[in-house]
Amino acid sequence: MAASGNGRNWGQVRSAIGRLRSYAAFWFRALGQPTIDLTLRTHPGLVTRIVESPGLSLSEAELDQLIAQLRAVAAKTLPADQLTYGIFSGARKPLAHAIVTLVSEAATGRPIAFNALSAMQVELDGAPIDVTHLGLVMIDPDARGQGLSWVLYGLTTLVLFARDGLRPRWISNVTQVPAVVGMVSETFSDVYPSPRPDARQSFAHLQLARGIMRQHRSVFGVGGDAGFDESRFVITEAYTGGSDALKKTFDEAPKHRDAQYGEFCARELNYDRGDDFLQIGRIDLAAARSYLFEQVPHRSLPGLFVASMILGLQRLVLPVIYWLDDTHAFGTLRPWQGGSR
Repeated sequence: MAASGNGRNWGQVRSAIGRLRSYAAFWFRALGQPTIDLTLRTHPGLVTRIVESPGLSLSEAELDQLIAQLRAVAAKTLPADQLTYGIFSGARKPLAHAIVTLVSEAATGRPIAFNALSAMQVELDGAPIDVTHLGLVMIDPDARGQGLSWVLYGLTTLVLFARDGLRPRWISNVTQVPAVVGMVSETFSDVYPSPRPDARQSFAHLQLARGIMRQHRSVFGVGGDAGFDESRFVITEAYTGGSDALKKTFDEAPKHRDAQYGEFCARELNYDRGDDFLQIGRIDLAAARSYLFEQVPHRSLPGLFVASMILGLQRLVLPVIYWLDDTHAFGTLRPWQGGSR
């Protein structure tokens, strides 16, 4: 009996070590690749693939296969060809700026969920910066309840944040769904708009919102005739640019467990007209810690591994890295101009 128990325990230890080695390899590849294309087991029986710029990095056949997988998930919730914007437009250009997260069954390869982020360049304080738009999330109704939210909403932004040297990164999100408004508010830092008492609109928020609405409406399927309330960051009559099938009534929109987000949406949005929030926030070390410790399942070894790495970098190494890296801006530090005065 004791020998059998010891054997089982040793087997569990070896399995855990094997998973840890796999997760460590995942993060080393993520940090080293100029264009991400990674696969990781995030749930029992499921694999998650993250592909950056598939419109540039994949062959025509590989890209067609990826689009077919995304359409297979979308077809589970919407009639065929109802979405005509972004990655579903049929154009290669949107996919050149996309970061796709696809969750599939490991045994069959059947896709069950995806998130399609987009990289947008927007001007802030006179200089262009990259903003990650959180994009469209879809889950096969038969696969809901499996705890996929932490993968679909946070994992890819965490990978990009780590790959960029843990530098704060602006994110945007367009939604009328209370559950998503709450998820963004609780996952990222400096989010506006939000019902949280610390939510404030800064001039940086306003600059980015103006730039996004001026240059990137097609990324989230908002037509040129849609209005924008700059004081509340509300897009009015938003569902006129290819995203019409996503419009919901308040009763249809999934609710967050915290009722304040539903109350906020009901008060600020006109669902009959088809309003959306444009939320803007940042992923930084505080957001990364919150995501890892509060949203990633505690049994998840990748979360524990990365949490340790981030805390170690924050306390010991990160200030030195920022000081020595003269190729990127950080706060008041500016890149070296190569001898220019």
